[in-house]
Amino acid sequence: MTATSELDDSFHVFDTTLRDGAQREGINLTVADKLAIARHLDDFGVGFIEGGWPGANPRDTEFFARAQQEIDFRHAQLVAFGATRRAGAKAAEDPQVKALLESGAEVITLVAKSHDRHVELALRTTLDENLEMIRDTVSFLTEQGRRVFVDCEHFFDGYRANPEYAKAVVRTASEAGADVVILCDTNGGMLPAQIQAVVATVLADTGARLGIHAQDDTGCAVANTLAAVDAGATHVQCTANGYGERVGNANLFPVVAALELKYGKKVLPDGHLREMTRISHAIAEVVNLTPSTHQPYVGLSAFAHKAGLHASAIKVDPDLYQHIDPELVGNTMRMLVSDMAGRASIELKGKELGIDLGGDRELVGRVVERVKERELQGYTYEAADASFELLLRTEVQGKPLRYFEVESWRAIVEDRPDGSHANEATVKLWAKGERIVATAEGNGPVNALDRALRVGLEKIYPQLAKLELVDYKVRILEGKHGTQSTTRVLISTSDGTGEWSTVGVAENVIAASWQSLEDAYTYGLLRAGVTPAE
Repeated sequence: MTATSELDDSFHVFDTTLRDGAQREGINLTVADKLAIARHLDDFGVGFIEGGWPGANPRDTEFFARAQQEIDFRHAQLVAFGATRRAGAKAAEDPQVKALLESGAEVITLVAKSHDRHVELALRTTLDENLEMIRDTVSFLTEQGRRVFVDCEHFFDGYRANPEYAKAVVRTASEAGADVVILCDTNGGMLPAQIQAVVATVLADTGARLGIHAQDDTGCAVANTLAAVDAGATHVQCTANGYGERVGNANLFPVVAALELKYGKKVLPDGHLREMTRISHAIAEVVNLTPSTHQPYVGLSAFAHKAGLHASAIKVDPDLYQHIDPELVGNTMRMLVSDMAGRASIELKGKELGIDLGGDRELVGRVVERVKERELQGYTYEAADASFELLLRTEVQGKPLRYFEVESWRAIVEDRPDGSHANEATVKLWAKGERIVATAEGNGPVNALDRALRVGLEKIYPQLAKLELVDYKVRILEGKHGTQSTTRVLISTSDGTGEWSTVGVAENVIAASWQSLEDAYTYGLLRAGVTPAE
């Protein structure tokens, strides 16, 4: 269904995640995946969503058929991708051009060769015939009522080799009726100054409306895209989270954020920029890739502050160490607690966690020293907010937060003659005045301990039934006594509505895991609003 956008046509944000982004190694999208991503992109407010190459494979053909029926596009127009007609044929008779029309897409992007060597070696035709292929295909599709964009493949390399022919491709496409001619850095080897100079020259020499498609092989795809905008391009092609072949494409989210917040261009509907972090993470979930924590604007660490000097300044004014307000892009500022933390870091982190330290300098100083002491032992609190909150509450209240008291625990690993293994754990603890002994088996000693702890405590605290361990990380730290080593375990736990991380450190992985499990269950009960035992 056709979208009606509140934006004018003067600047295009064009997303190609479903086509170019899907070429990333490790991404294999089903039709359902593509439909889900298309909905997210439309929610974000991009102007165009390139859905794939109908006719080239059954999956993309099915996607276009279903998208027309199942998605009520509010902002984006669906775009079909294909190639110019074959050499020596007619566009009206070309099967793949026919498939583009049958897709139902009102906008079509054609890929065209603009590098003379690619014309002669890959297409195996003449330079003049290549121009005729472009002219014929664009003219035919526009006559059929389609809006046409033309991607000039390998444009910048072709321009370097034969600038006059590269410009002739642009002129031919534009004169044939293409609304936008996109200059593609297909090999991703260009740098921003080079992009800006070429785009400015081509724009002046051809008068065509130009767009930019940048690959990220030099790590400059976002910068190259913005350099093209500086030179006059009014159409940017990007992919969500920078997905794409080899090292990827220009990342949609920093490009859009820069255009809106740095350039002052209105490229999204009102209020939609605040959805950016959510959309980025939602698409990452669909493609089954962990979101990059250090991605600009939307990463978990994009507005995370660790050093005490930064924290002191942020306490006075957050803008002193942040280039934008994170809420503008739907993100949040985070304070990381580590052995680099000073008083300001602890005070800000306490405020973030909803714990009022009341300007108690002695208390804050005690927490700072406690954190530094524990991190010297191998603990890390920047990745374990839940364990830090428990530590902070212990210092504020003057006693640990207790829901249960552990008498002892034991894990047994049995290696049987037949090659099989058995893992059994027993925990003895007290909760609400009751002594509990629980035994459980697991697929490993840590899993057995987790099950035994759960079996014992769920009788007293049924809220624990919702808890699930979702991640488990072990790191062997540098030994401090000859060949002995210290083990750090980080556990992530979920109650279905949120996740938290806890840390344990000991000379063996089982003991470190037990510490982290204790914190995980204690924090889970705190989140559930359970009153601690006296």
